[in-house]
Amino acid sequence: MKKAITEIRGLDSQELNKRLQDLRKEQFGLRFRGAAEEVAKSTRHKEVRRTLARILFVLGERARAAGGSK
Repeated sequence: MKKAITEIRGLDSQELNKRLQDLRKEQFGLRFRGAAEEVAKSTRHKEVRRTLARILFVLGERARAAGGSK
């Protein structure tokens, strides 16, 4: 897990926002396919959800750090 969060922290905010958008689209697709049929790799739901949370956490940290320096 530490590798995942350090990898995310290494990206700039623009890349994180792009990745966040892509993951949200993928999450929607997984939910849509899951309702219609059996999803082959059910653990992908968990991976996407946790990666989204990590990205949002890092973006929040950056926003708090930028707001605290004023």
